[in-house]
Amino acid sequence: MADNEIMRAEDMNQEQLADYIIEMLHRMMVHHTLWFREVEHQMGFEKALKAMDYAWTNTKKISVKRLAEEFGFSQENGVPTYFKEMPKEKQLHLIDAIAKNWLAQDGVWFQAVEFVHGMNDAKRCNDSTWSRFSPFEAWSIKKLLGLGEHPGLEGLEKALNFRMYGRLNVQSCHWDGDALIFEMNECRVQTARIRKGLPDYPCKSAGLVEYARFAEGIDDRIKTECVGCPPDPHPANWFCSWKFTIPKEEK
Repeated sequence: MADNEIMRAEDMNQEQLADYIIEMLHRMMVHHTLWFREVEHQMGFEKALKAMDYAWTNTKKISVKRLAEEFGFSQENGVPTYFKEMPKEKQLHLIDAIAKNWLAQDGVWFQAVEFVHGMNDAKRCNDSTWSRFSPFEAWSIKKLLGLGEHPGLEGLEKALNFRMYGRLNVQSCHWDGDALIFEMNECRVQTARIRKGLPDYPCKSAGLVEYARFAEGIDDRIKTECVGCPPDPHPANWFCSWKFTIPKEEK
């Protein structure tokens, strides 16, 4: 049957239906994001997070329950039992695969803007995206780990390990008095550029947004200072470094 003869899903062949299923899941993901973005626009970021907490908790339960009935797998509170019973090594491998897909998606979005509109517009969109994703990721990790409202720099040190980047890059933290120093020792993006003979990607503009908003999202008392980030010169053992403090008057 020619594509122009398809009037409804029943007219599709199995290959077309399979593609349709994936495309519908994509629509659901985008619709979820647009709801959040509009609530943020209308009511502010904090209220949008509270709405998302309710919406995602219930959507997850409803969706996974329906899929469990469709595919015949067991689930509990929106989590397939299969995930819980996987060997730990396989669970960690799956987490890494998801993180790699996230990074690939981020890179493809950057290219989608860069190839048509140029590097400056791509960087501008990238930086604005981080201004929203970083505090959302902080909120998500705080819920995951049960960190509470003001977990301090110790909470931030723990949370940094649960970022999407935390499964992809080699990073480390150390203490300098009362300050927490974070270093990105190996960065997949920058390492790939080195292999290609390219200079460091100048990511400081994004980093200033990314790390400050993430730290504030973990604890709104935390202040962020850039120790160094490309295009800044840096030593061989890290690509970027950030200093986190809580002012004495805030403690």
